[in-house]
Amino acid sequence: MGRLTVDTLTGTHVRLEPLRPEHVSEIAAAADGDRSTYTWTAVPAGFGEAERYVEGLLADAARSLVAPFVQRRRSDATIVGCTRFMDPHWPFGRDEPDEVEIGGTWLSAEAQRTAINTEAKLLLLSHAFDVWRVQRVAICTDERNELSRRAIERLGARLDGVLPKHRRTHQVGVPPTLRNTAVYSIVDDDWPAVRAGLVTALSAR
Repeated sequence: MGRLTVDTLTGTHVRLEPLRPEHVSEIAAAADGDRSTYTWTAVPAGFGEAERYVEGLLADAARSLVAPFVQRRRSDATIVGCTRFMDPHWPFGRDEPDEVEIGGTWLSAEAQRTAINTEAKLLLLSHAFDVWRVQRVAICTDERNELSRRAIERLGARLDGVLPKHRRTHQVGVPPTLRNTAVYSIVDDDWPAVRAGLVTALSAR
């Protein structure tokens, strides 16, 4: 198995920095405020949860299970959320993964519906396809999360299917259970058209 390591990815609107322990306070601040859009997403509430959130991700990163980032808005250098590469696969034994998932993504209320998410996806997908040369990138969400599903589809990802009782739910105020996961993907053959669509979307912002 290879190593899942990535340096900082920098765009015009956002900089994706590898997660570090010193990010805890800024992550807690980013997750504070209006949390109404976090219905389906695991987003830490308060410093203690943010500390455990970072510790868990860094432990997984040490085992090359994830490559987590903070999303730092470039206009004011404020951390406004997190995202990550996850669930990598190395079927051909290369140092770089041949398949990876983009997930664990959340943004503060003030950063949602801005160019940040679009550019972050462009940065991540560009690294996956152009640097790692992966053949497939997966993007998954709870089957019931219609807003997330529409956003994934706007990227140009295709629905592969729904996996029943696949992953733990993160519904606020609801005891955890196993969710049905809508699995989408972008393969290397799709990437040129997806990249062009993201670039066009960013230019219109």
